[in-house]
Amino acid sequence: MDDQGLDTLLALDGTQYGIQGDFWVKFEVRRVEATPNIPHGIKYSLTLHHKSGTRLLGFDNAHAPKIKRRKFAGRREEWDHRHYRSVVSDYFFDSAAHLIEDFWKHVDEILREEGI
Repeated sequence: MDDQGLDTLLALDGTQYGIQGDFWVKFEVRRVEATPNIPHGIKYSLTLHHKSGTRLLGFDNAHAPKIKRRKFAGRREEWDHRHYRSVVSDYFFDSAAHLIEDFWKHVDEILREEGI
């Protein structure tokens, strides 16, 4: 995998810190053998939580996503997906750098919604 953001993503593994006292983020990232479900060989979970423990946002590929699909919609093999509050949607992983960028973009949007 030729991805300039990969080292940055892998370095985030185990990082957890607070944002504005009411929120916190957590990163879990590790290399795994590439499979049809994880073709890029990176298992990850990037999450934003409220201090109550509620997950507000998550990007991960730890499991097959449970997404309501139209009757004839194709099923993806890849497990990459996004949790936004209670809604799960597909996430198309194209690079580690883009994953990091997308995560922080959505964190910023949620914090603005929360008045932060």
